[in-house]
Amino acid sequence: MGIFDRFSALLKSNMNDLISRAEDPEKMLTQILDDMRGQLVKAKQQVASAIADEKRLRDQTDAEYKQAQDWERRAMLALQESREDLAKQALMRQNEHASHGQQLEQTWEQHKMETDKLKNQLRDLNDKIEEAKRKKNLLVARQRRAQAQQRIAETMSSLSEKSAFEAFNRMEERIETNERQIKAAAEIEDEFTGDTLQRDFKALERGAGAVSVDSQLLALKQKMGMLSAGNAPAKALGSGEPAQDVGAEVVKPGEEKSR
Repeated sequence: MGIFDRFSALLKSNMNDLISRAEDPEKMLTQILDDMRGQLVKAKQQVASAIADEKRLRDQTDAEYKQAQDWERRAMLALQESREDLAKQALMRQNEHASHGQQLEQTWEQHKMETDKLKNQLRDLNDKIEEAKRKKNLLVARQRRAQAQQRIAETMSSLSEKSAFEAFNRMEERIETNERQIKAAAEIEDEFTGDTLQRDFKALERGAGAVSVDSQLLALKQKMGMLSAGNAPAKALGSGEPAQDVGAEVVKPGEEKSR
């Protein structure tokens, strides 16, 4: 199992455990991201170790090829000095180092391919974690909205119960009953307290002394000169002055009214 397979299995196990006992989604998402970051750090360390191994193989390969070149130069030096026996031995060493170099190079190429694959996987993993961080804020906002909607629904549900409305109705009826009782007590107090005969005459006097709007209007017109002498209002009965027929002719003494 590769390092990323182990990482994925561990992360999946942790997430399933968190989801199964999730009480606060926001805390759960934060914990998941923390686990992802922790595993990412470990994955980076292992990828870095793989890259170091790949570089070490490259250095070993280059060293073997360098040794092969050095022994080739020694073989040439031996030939220049007419030492074919030393030249053959140098060529044998050259072949050994060249063969080791080729083997190491094949191993290095395979390791480099795996290392490049690991680096790409690590890059993808880092991008996914960054995307998860962005999604976390959205998920938290959606969770808070859902919680707010749930609280509103619970409140509306509690208000829709008959007992709550019945309590309001009972309270309203009680207040109305109290108001009626207060009004009745006030009426009783006014009607059956003090000298009732004197109170009745005071009421009559208030009614008799009241001036109607029509009378006020006629008086105002007369004051403004809007009424002629023939249209002057007659004195009301009981005013102490006899009403005068404004349409009758005045007869002087010694004259008779012609018929």
